Amino acid sequence: MSTINIKRVKTSEIELKDRLVSIQRVAKVTKGGRTFSFSAIVVVGDENGIVGYGLGKAKEVTEAIAKGIDDAKKNLVKVPLLKGTVPHEQIGKFSGGFVLIKPAAVGTGVIAGGAMRAVLESAGVHNVLAKSKGSSNPHNVVKATVDALTKMRDAYTVAQHRGVDLNKVFNG
Repeated sequence: MSTINIKRVKTSEIELKDRLVSIQRVAKVTKGGRTFSFSAIVVVGDENGIVGYGLGKAKEVTEAIAKGIDDAKKNLVKVPLLKGTVPHEQIGKFSGGFVLIKPAAVGTGVIAGGAMRAVLESAGVHNVLAKSKGSSNPHNVVKATVDALTKMRDAYTVAQHRGVDLNKVFNG
């Protein structure tokens, strides 16, 4: 079995929209008291099959978000979409986070939890059924969702890999 190639994308020619998934305030206790710092998880996407996530850490909230957006732009991947939904059912996994993504009929909408919803909407998926199992930590859920989306393959890609006609993929 061949390894799954991750489809990286250049940021120069695309219009990206960013979504803040979560922001955390962390405290470092020193002799002089507590020093607060912020970490932000951000998802960016063009809502047309391209999505990426990033983590930013800084002393200020706005700075952390800006760093997160820059990091997300470096980790963009291409996702196959089929009529506003995903091509097939897929399980994604990262650390303790497990996600199940299923295609849905037109008009269903995005049925997914918080962190998953941000990733799926940024990717441009309009109709999907999704369930987060295991860890509810936004870091793990976002990474597991992106993992599931990168594992997706459309019929054309499957036909190319197998070296057969596109019709034979569906008819057996």
